[in-house]
Amino acid sequence: MPLTVRVDVKTERLLQRLARKRGRTKSEVIRDAIGVLAKEVESQEAAEHPYDKLRDLIGSVHGGSADLSIRTGEKFRRALAERRRKSER
Repeated sequence: MPLTVRVDVKTERLLQRLARKRGRTKSEVIRDAIGVLAKEVESQEAAEHPYDKLRDLIGSVHGGSADLSIRTGEKFRRALAERRRKSER
């Protein structure tokens, strides 16, 4: 599939030099480079812990009660009882 990539003069020279040294076309060098980058990204993603994927979200909510996860069952029962009382009126 054809693809056009615009590069600066320095990158073009580097690409030509790499292609010449390896005895490959510029397209082959670019495909190889993309493959190497993809493997690198995949290995980094595999090494990440779930915490790393959510790091930017942790601590991003401010306000509210600090004990929301404490005694949730008790709070839920109270909320249901309150709702039942209101509906019986």
